[in-house]
Amino acid sequence: MKVTKICCIGAGYVGGPTMAIIAQKCPHIQVTVVDLNENRIAAWNDKDVTNIPIYEPGLSEIVAEARGKNLFFSTNVDQAIDEAELIFISVNTPTKTFGKGKGMAADLKYIELCARQIARVAKDNKIVVEKSTLPVRTAEAIKSILDNTGNGVQFQILSNPEFLAEGTAVTDLLYPDRILIGGDTTPEGQEAIQSLVDVYANWVDKDKILTTNVWSSELSKLTANAFLAQRISSINAMSELCEKTGADVNEVAKAIGMDSRIGPKFLKASVGFGGSCFQKDILNLVYIAKTYGLNEVADYWEQVIIMNDHQKRRFSSKIVQTLYNTVADKKIAFLGWAFKKDTNDTRESAAIYVADDLINEQAQIAVFDPKVGADKIIADLDYLETRSSKENNEKVSVEEDAYAACHQAHAIAVLTEWDEFTTYDWHKIYEGMQKPAFVFDGRNVLNRTEMERIGFVYQSVGS
Repeated sequence: MKVTKICCIGAGYVGGPTMAIIAQKCPHIQVTVVDLNENRIAAWNDKDVTNIPIYEPGLSEIVAEARGKNLFFSTNVDQAIDEAELIFISVNTPTKTFGKGKGMAADLKYIELCARQIARVAKDNKIVVEKSTLPVRTAEAIKSILDNTGNGVQFQILSNPEFLAEGTAVTDLLYPDRILIGGDTTPEGQEAIQSLVDVYANWVDKDKILTTNVWSSELSKLTANAFLAQRISSINAMSELCEKTGADVNEVAKAIGMDSRIGPKFLKASVGFGGSCFQKDILNLVYIAKTYGLNEVADYWEQVIIMNDHQKRRFSSKIVQTLYNTVADKKIAFLGWAFKKDTNDTRESAAIYVADDLINEQAQIAVFDPKVGADKIIADLDYLETRSSKENNEKVSVEEDAYAACHQAHAIAVLTEWDEFTTYDWHKIYEGMQKPAFVFDGRNVLNRTEMERIGFVYQSVGS
């Protein structure tokens, strides 16, 4: 099938950037991104392209180039489904908060709703592509729904997981390590796979486009995230040992990273990993393993999450202990709230949990993040349901710049590795703080020697 029209259901962190790149690189294909969230679609269509709902370096320029030509954002889901030959499903798959699998299994209600809507609307044959991260054999459930519509339409289900790192999503899409496409081994399935291969081949070398069966594709995504998260938890586990023994985790990481069998990536000690994928996908993997009775496998991967949670609690405990075992009524400045630099995504950010711990200790938190606003910060704390929204608003202030956040603070906690933090006038910040002035560098971004020369009591993870 030659693809001329693509529909993507879901205008979030995956669907929006992915479709923008496809539209830019495939000007002969009409790409329509649909979502029921009217405010989100309005933001994607904002005349000021810098107001699009997702911050990724370079994304707004690509959207500006393609939008209105062959890239469209709409709330008319039925029309986009009806017109498209190829439909991406890129909706949220959160961890279940109820029932069987609570706290581990993926909640697939949005996936099922998409499948049922496609089944209801489709009048001709479609290729349906799983773009969301899903449990193994989800394609089977989607196919069951689509194949029992009774209207004679034929569907091919493909798995095409995303491998995007927020903050570098545009680069990851333009220059991917690999494109993974899974589908049926039938002639029809192979034809559908080729249709999607032909889309990506407009800018990706074909030797980087890997095709598998659909089950291998689904499991490969979970496995990739599990391996990456495992590396972070491993170096964070060593960071605690480094602090006890006098070793420096940065030096240890450099030494082992030079081993070609290990490599240097994802070996930076920190306050813990966050984001929309790592924790969710590992919990999903744990649940799948338990479902098949593989308890040892489940226990192994669950330890990655346990270590990550421990690292966040350990960081907040260190702040309390260092500040003479009390932070009650003390001002703690948070530099950064996003889970990593170059994104406005805060999902599972370590900052949320560290702030929650310190508020429980009656601290006053002042936050500055260059891309995250007050409403989102308070909403993140409210979501934990630890206390009322009124209490969160009383305990947390959100400042317009780092200097205001740090003024009269007893301590600074660096929670996101924004590059601009290294460019500040730290002498000026030091002069405006309570003395002694503490810095807890949860992301190992500041120069320890320089900070201590200024007068800060400086502590970083693992050194």
